[in-house]
Amino acid sequence: MKLKNSFFYTLREDVKDEESISGSLLVRSGMIKKTSTGIYMFLPLGLRIIDNIKQIVREEMDKTEAQEMLMPSLIASEVYGSCGRLEAFGDSMFKLKDRANRDMVLGPTHEELFTIAAKSMIRSYRHMPFTLYQIGDKFRDEARPRFGLIRVKEFFMKDAYSFDKDEASLDISYKRIYDAYINIFDRMGIDYKIVRADTGAMGGSLSEEFQAVTDIGEDNLVLCDHCDYASNLEVSNYQIADCNEDKQSLELVKTPESKTIEEVAAYLNIPTSKTVKAMLMNVDGELVVFFLRGDRTFNESKACKLLNAREITFASDDLIASSNAVPGFTGPISLNAKKVLDSEILHMKNFCVGANREGYHYINANTEDFEYDLIGNITDAVEGDICPKCGGTLYFKRGIEIGNTFKLGTKYSEKLNLIYLDENNTEKYVWMGCYGIGIGRILAAIIEQNNDEHGMILPMNIAPYKVAIVLINDSDNAVSYANNLHDELEKRKIPTILDDRDERAGVKFNDMDLIGIPIRITVGKKFNDDLLEIKIRKTSEVYDVSPDNIISHISDLIEKETK
Repeated sequence: MKLKNSFFYTLREDVKDEESISGSLLVRSGMIKKTSTGIYMFLPLGLRIIDNIKQIVREEMDKTEAQEMLMPSLIASEVYGSCGRLEAFGDSMFKLKDRANRDMVLGPTHEELFTIAAKSMIRSYRHMPFTLYQIGDKFRDEARPRFGLIRVKEFFMKDAYSFDKDEASLDISYKRIYDAYINIFDRMGIDYKIVRADTGAMGGSLSEEFQAVTDIGEDNLVLCDHCDYASNLEVSNYQIADCNEDKQSLELVKTPESKTIEEVAAYLNIPTSKTVKAMLMNVDGELVVFFLRGDRTFNESKACKLLNAREITFASDDLIASSNAVPGFTGPISLNAKKVLDSEILHMKNFCVGANREGYHYINANTEDFEYDLIGNITDAVEGDICPKCGGTLYFKRGIEIGNTFKLGTKYSEKLNLIYLDENNTEKYVWMGCYGIGIGRILAAIIEQNNDEHGMILPMNIAPYKVAIVLINDSDNAVSYANNLHDELEKRKIPTILDDRDERAGVKFNDMDLIGIPIRITVGKKFNDDLLEIKIRKTSEVYDVSPDNIISHISDLIEKETK
C-alpha cells in the first residue's frame, strides 16, 4: 500500500473517551472508530489485522477437519425460547419485531441453530463425529460497554460445535479443539492462562477459558505459585485449614450498635476471621440465609449452582419478616429460615455469630450448636489461600477472556430432540461441545500486552503490514528505488507500506511506530552511500543493510518471526 493516495490518518493525542490502552491506540492509529457506545467501525488497517487473526483461526480449525459455515444474525426468538434462554440472556439480548409482528432477536450465540443444522443430517451413529464452525457477528446489549474492543455490543466471534455419539467421543473432539486453541494463541504470541470457569447460561459439565494476562482484564484469575492450578475466581477452590483450638462454651454477649462484621469484631476485640456473617437472600422467591466466614466474599454463582437456583437477590424486608432474622444480628442458632453454610465453617471453632436479637451476638459458637440445611463452597478464594491441588500458595492475575470451551453434553440435544440410532438401533441423544474465540478481544489483548510510549508493537503474524518503507530522500533515484522495492516485496507476498507522503521524517517515523509495523526500512540520506536503515519495532534495534541484500534480509527476518 502506498500511503500518498490511500485512506490513512492518525491522531497525535490520547482519546479522552477510551479507558484502555488498546482502545486509545486503535482509535489513534485510525484502525477503528466509535460510532456509538460499544459499537465500532473497522477501518482499512484495523480490518486487515482482524482478517489476519481470522486467517490463523481458520487454518488451525481446518486442521481439525472442522467445516466452516455461516449462521444468520437475525433469528426468530422462538428458537431461543425452546431452550429457555430468552430468560437466561434477559436484557442483554437485542429484541425486535418484523413487519408481520413476529418476535425476532439479534443472535448473541448460536447453539440452537447449530443443533438444528445438525438435525438435518444426523440419523445414525455413522454420521458422527463432525464439527461445524463459523466466524460471524454476535450482538449483546451490554449494560456497561467499555475498554474499547474488550466489552462491546457487536463483535466478531468464531464459534464451533462438535457432535458425537457419546461422552468418550466428545472427550476426543474436545481435546482436538482445545489443542487447536493452544496453537492459535501460541502463533499470535499471546501470554495466556487456561482456567476452569463457570458454565453460566451455556450450561454443560465443563467450561475452560483461555485468558490473556493483562492488568486491564475484567476477570480475576486464581493461580498457584507451585503447580499449574488455574481457575477463574467465580469457580475457584482452596484448601481449608483446620482450627486446633479446644471448643469453648457458647456465650451470649451484648454488642450494642454493632451491626457490621467490622463493628462487631472491633467491639469484641477479635479478628473478622473469627466471625460468621449472614447473607439474607431471596432465592427464587424463598428466604435463604447463607453463612460464611466474616472476612470472606459471598460467591453468588457458586450458591446458584449449589441450590440449582435461577436467581439470587437480596431479600426484601417483607421476606425477612417471614422469619425471626434480625438484620445485622442474624445467626444460625434457632433461626427459622433455610440455612446454608459455607464449607469452611465446618473447620472453624469458637466463632462469633448473630443471636437473632437486636444488640446481641454469640461467641464461642460451634457447628454442634445449631442445625443447617445444606453445606457447600459458596465463597471466593483470596490471595494467600492454600492451593486445592498441591498445597502451594494462591495468587491473582487479571485476564481478558479471549477463548472458551464447553462440554455441553446433551443439554441442547435433549431440548431440541437431536437423536440418533446407535449400533443396537436404540435412540440416543447426541453429545455436543461448544468452542468460542473473541476475534476483537484477541486484538485488544495483543495490544494491551505489546505496546510502549510510541504505540503498538504488533506481532509479525497479525500486523496489517509486515514492512514499512519510509521515504525521506526525495531524489529521483531514491523515489524510484523505494517504489520498486515496495512492488518487489508485494510480489513476494510480503505485505508492505510505502510511506511516500509529503510529511516530515519525524511524522512518518512516529506514525509507523504508532501502528506497530514490525520492520521499518528507511530510504534516506544513507541511500546515497548505498545503505538502507532497518529498525525492528519490537526491540528498537537500528542498523544498516545494503540495498543488494535487503530482500533476502527481510525474508529471513519474517521467516524467523513467523516460525
